[in-house]
Amino acid sequence: MAKEKNEKKEKKEKLVKEKKVKKSGKVKKEKNDKKVKKESLLKGISKELKLVKWPTLKEIVKYTIATVVLCVILVLFFELLTFIAANIKEWVS
Repeated sequence: MAKEKNEKKEKKEKLVKEKKVKKSGKVKKEKNDKKVKKESLLKGISKELKLVKWPTLKEIVKYTIATVVLCVILVLFFELLTFIAANIKEWVS
């Protein structure tokens, strides 16, 4: 228990010190750091995009056709269910 309390106190002290350092006047560096962070972020994004395996035109066409066919099948299925439900409703009444 004592160790945990000491660790918590040390963490709090570190946070307080960090806040004091930030308040001590490093505003110009923070602005430059933001620019550097943005540039490094964009560089990282471009590197990741180069690693992506983009689909070929043939794959795109294949998956598009599969999606359209599946949609048509689902539309027909639900239309059939609606037709059956309507006929059952007529027979019951």
